[in-house]
Amino acid sequence: MAGKQTRRQIIEAADQLFYEGGFGDTSFADIAAAVKISRGNFYYHFKTKDEILDAVIEKRLADREVLLAKWDETAADPKDRIACFIKIVITNQTKIMAYGCPVGTLTAELAKLDHPAKQKANGILALFRDWLTRQFEALGSKDKAQDHALHVLSWSQGVATLAQAFQDEAFVKREVEKILAWLDLNVQPAAQPH
Repeated sequence: MAGKQTRRQIIEAADQLFYEGGFGDTSFADIAAAVKISRGNFYYHFKTKDEILDAVIEKRLADREVLLAKWDETAADPKDRIACFIKIVITNQTKIMAYGCPVGTLTAELAKLDHPAKQKANGILALFRDWLTRQFEALGSKDKAQDHALHVLSWSQGVATLAQAFQDEAFVKREVEKILAWLDLNVQPAAQPH
């Protein structure tokens, strides 16, 4: 049990450090210090930084799957689910303004490094794209569902990038209001069968 707990602590610490400082600038020593374990104990769980990266990507993917499943269960309809996705930039605004989007920053960094894990990290963005596409399909946007999904996803990444750059909370709130207005005007709920 202690081994699994230590492994989980290493992954959580690495996740935070990769987000706040970047994958490339985070060392084994940084992660071991954050967890307060010896290097030998650390190497027992992970032999390479790439092994840790894979575990972090798996954790982020699993965390996002849980979040999307929660919205599927708790939001009244697909339009409300899309609104939950849009409003996440306000929910996580402080972190986004400090470090950017945890998904977007990692995929961008791995692409710059031409790292073999870049496709695996892109899987998180694909998860969002596919989930949003299903929501738009449920709203009756059949032919435009994926276009709408990519519009919302690219909007969220752009807002996160500019929020980090300009540190302007009012900008984020205005952009959320604008994209929610776009959702209201351009996407009508599908007619329910009688």
